Amino acid sequence: MNVVWRRRLFWLVILLLIIAALVYGFRPQPRLVDVASASQGPMRVSVEEEGKTRVIDRYDVSAPVAGTACRIDMDVGDPVKKGQVLTMIKPLESQALDPRSWAEAQSRVAAAESALHAAEQTAKSARAEMDLAEKELSRLRPLFEKGHVSQGQLDQAAATVQTTRAASRSARFSIDVARHELEAARTALSYTGADSQANPEGNVPVSSPIDGRLLAIHQECEGVVAAGQSLLVVGDTRSLEIETEVLSADAVKIKPGMRVEFHRWGGEKPLLGRVRTVEPVGFTKVSALGVEEQRVLVISDITSDSTEWQSLGDGYRVEAEFILWEADDVLQIPASALFRFNDGWALFVIENEKAVLRMVKVGKRNGLSAQILEKLMEGEKVITHPDNNIDDGVSVKLR
Repeated sequence: MNVVWRRRLFWLVILLLIIAALVYGFRPQPRLVDVASASQGPMRVSVEEEGKTRVIDRYDVSAPVAGTACRIDMDVGDPVKKGQVLTMIKPLESQALDPRSWAEAQSRVAAAESALHAAEQTAKSARAEMDLAEKELSRLRPLFEKGHVSQGQLDQAAATVQTTRAASRSARFSIDVARHELEAARTALSYTGADSQANPEGNVPVSSPIDGRLLAIHQECEGVVAAGQSLLVVGDTRSLEIETEVLSADAVKIKPGMRVEFHRWGGEKPLLGRVRTVEPVGFTKVSALGVEEQRVLVISDITSDSTEWQSLGDGYRVEAEFILWEADDVLQIPASALFRFNDGWALFVIENEKAVLRMVKVGKRNGLSAQILEKLMEGEKVITHPDNNIDDGVSVKLR
């Protein structure tokens, strides 16, 4: 009998072990999840796009008369001075002008003189606006220190000063251009007809209209050129702006005066800037994936000290970050923890090693993080990238 009971007891133990193994194997296993904590910290919503620098005022110097241009013994990047002779043109032997052509040449000189007078008046107007903007900024600064005006008003006044200074500088350059065009018209008149026949061997100088640098050379070798043909391009690389191609859906969120940061331009720290203009006309561009996109040019000024970015030149690449919204102390979580539920936003919070479904109110989002306004406390654990196996009340375990 003892042997029989021992056998029965042995098989009973084996059966119990099998049942225990089956129960353990088929019991619900905790789901492995990735977890993040809700935290307080700074948050920023921005639009990032690639842009490039460009000279604000660039001048395409053309041949005032038809003839043979001499070889240009300069290289791109060489500094030039206002009035410096860049090249000489040996004019072709001109024919005597008939009365009508002579009258037309005189009319072009008169039109150039009128354009010069108009440019001078525009410069006076731009100067007056700049003086008014600087006075307004000087008036607002003590009021800001006393707390009578906001930071936004002071920033707007500073941006207006930058804009009016650029407009005044551009107006002064317009005077130089108008004066240069007048000289070209007078040269064309003086080297045609009877006057040119008196000195057919005289060379026509082509000079720089501004102080700056040589940006491009279109006619380097000696050769025949037509009147009005582009010879070279000059510009002042000390005055740069940033042009950025932005998707039209993002461009409607960007406003003049908005703060910009320029990253990965080659320097140790980002450059600061402000939006000057959002162009009202878009254009179609095909992306690298072959998708047609509607884009808009956004023009920004660099507000950082010029000594920080003097190594930049025309056409240099930068990455522009347009700051739409930012705050220093925001309760936020990874955006991957959120999902749509019953026409709202929801997430899973870990409580007692179980996933608990919770509806939350979401504020700003920047693609990586999301601001939580209600129903969540700092330090609570949330599940990121929840899959279809995660449900309310399911046991979970940190991956």
